[in-house]
Amino acid sequence: MADQQKQSPNNNPKGNKNKKGPGRRFQYSFYWIIFATLLAFWIFSSQEGGLFGGPPNIDYSTFREQIQSGNVERVTVQGDQVKGKLKQEVPLKAAEEDTTNYSNFTTYLPSFGDDKLMDMLEANNVEVQTLPPSNFDWWTILIWGIPLAFLVIIGLQFFRQMRMQGQNMFKIGQSKAKLQDAEKVDTTFDDVAGLEGAKTELQEIVSFLKNPNQFDSLGGEIPKGLLMVGPPGTGKTLLARAVAGEAKVPYFTITGSDFMEMFVGVGAKRVRDMFEKAKEKEPAIIFIDEIDSIGRKRGAGVGGGHDEREQTLNQLLAELDGFEPNEGVVVIAATNRPDILDKALLRPGRFDRQITVHLPTQEHRAEILKIHAKNKKLSDEIDIEEIARSTPGFSGADLQNLLNEAALIAARHKRKAVEQQDVDQARDKVMMGLKREGIRLSDHEKKLLAYHEAGHAVVAAVLPNTDPIHKVTVIPRGKAMGVTIQMPEKEKLLYEKKYMLDRMAVMMGGRAAENLIFDTATSGAENDLKQITKLARKMVLDWGMSDKFNNIAFGGQREQVFLGEQMGSQQDFSDSTAREIDQEVHQILKTAYERALEAITEHRDILDRLADELIEHEEVSGKLVMKWLNGEEGEEEEVGKGEEETDEKDKN
Repeated sequence: MADQQKQSPNNNPKGNKNKKGPGRRFQYSFYWIIFATLLAFWIFSSQEGGLFGGPPNIDYSTFREQIQSGNVERVTVQGDQVKGKLKQEVPLKAAEEDTTNYSNFTTYLPSFGDDKLMDMLEANNVEVQTLPPSNFDWWTILIWGIPLAFLVIIGLQFFRQMRMQGQNMFKIGQSKAKLQDAEKVDTTFDDVAGLEGAKTELQEIVSFLKNPNQFDSLGGEIPKGLLMVGPPGTGKTLLARAVAGEAKVPYFTITGSDFMEMFVGVGAKRVRDMFEKAKEKEPAIIFIDEIDSIGRKRGAGVGGGHDEREQTLNQLLAELDGFEPNEGVVVIAATNRPDILDKALLRPGRFDRQITVHLPTQEHRAEILKIHAKNKKLSDEIDIEEIARSTPGFSGADLQNLLNEAALIAARHKRKAVEQQDVDQARDKVMMGLKREGIRLSDHEKKLLAYHEAGHAVVAAVLPNTDPIHKVTVIPRGKAMGVTIQMPEKEKLLYEKKYMLDRMAVMMGGRAAENLIFDTATSGAENDLKQITKLARKMVLDWGMSDKFNNIAFGGQREQVFLGEQMGSQQDFSDSTAREIDQEVHQILKTAYERALEAITEHRDILDRLADELIEHEEVSGKLVMKWLNGEEGEEEEVGKGEEETDEKDKN
């Protein structure tokens, strides 16, 4: 779809830059009408100074002198205006340098009258013609005609806009689903790495759309709806596009928010219109992205059930499995919030199948990276498997962004290929954010920060059930002033209690180092304390990992999505039990702190050495920390040492 938009000239913002809408064309036309009217009045004005003006105006006394001298041939009297012609041309002005002569003239009778004028004309044999007074006046037309014309044009334009709005009112209920050209959708299952189970389920839908007789002969029916559930960026939309590319059938795409409008009933009307268009082109696919925006539980709010969202959901339920058969149209929906969907939407007959799209494993991350690396120029030193191992929890979109950021960094440094250091910098940028420039820390603050991160690293290196240390850094990035990065050796699907306890001790390592070295506490441990407290409460309430409440889980969902459910929720345990739960959480946190303090006290020399290296170099590799812990003396293998040293290497 993005490619089609780029190729279409109507969707090019630069192509529309010089286009004028109806309102702008009307405005320009009105200005030209005013200009042409004024120009015509000036050109054909009878007043002196017009471009094609009439004869000049002369004084009345001059007119009488010309009569008395016998130089007037004829005159025409119309009201108080007198036009005449001289027998011989005379100068327009008395000055000698003025060479303008005239024979035709115009003058005006005095308001007090001239009783002797007619006698003078007859005495000098002047031909006299009289005409009735004229009511035609250019100034009158300008004063009254132009405002009237302006009001008429404005009224016509207003009437035209009202008529267009009336027509749009009848179109507001039309579906906003976009029909994609099946021949131009070139995404297939080969472009989707991993997700073998999801592709198997979707392959059956593709086979039915291509050859429905194969299933009809056995009495099988194609699922009417298929719901893809998973975290953001895991490839739900990509899978739906791959189904369209494999099946080569009409493919309608729409998002849940496209159904909603300020007018009541519009959403339901758009749902009906969408299914009618899809049935005309069956077999067809309808893909609804972010269906949770219209598929939320009904009756969850405080108010009634007549809001626009619920009416839209009711119509969608009826279209999926109502009185009228819905054959040949497959609805594929995607959401990352399945917990808030209405139960009627999830039952068989509507969304018969639910496909969970998980975050990719290490093996699948490597396959995803290979797909996204096809159009990237990578150096031979880059190990795709190592990148996959060092990116746990990354989705497919995150991996694509990682390689793109690495390519941008390589281009910034004018390299011919993307190198491993570019990937490392891109990973740090994606995981921790941009490097914060302009921060000036005092020596005491640098020392506090270095010992804080060294405390995390030493505890992680000493305890047996922790993930290996990848890097320790005190370079401020994002909201963090420093970070200790741990990379698991393999994917973990289940977490043991001993692993959770050691992980909590690592979180307490920074606060323990602050108290041990400086006998104080800093605000830098805020995020550590929030995470460890949340983890301890889950161990007690959800996982049954406390000594007193072993094998007990208290309550269900405590983070209610809807206000109405939150108001009606009840606590599943007594107040005395809640007090004991708080005591258990406090005891777990206390034990974690004591274990962290014991570890850094026992290895105080490693703590001091690591803090000094962080103050000097800002980044230290996890391999170097393990060498110190094992008593090995090797070269200092700092990872990166910051972006400044990388820039210096590129300059050299």
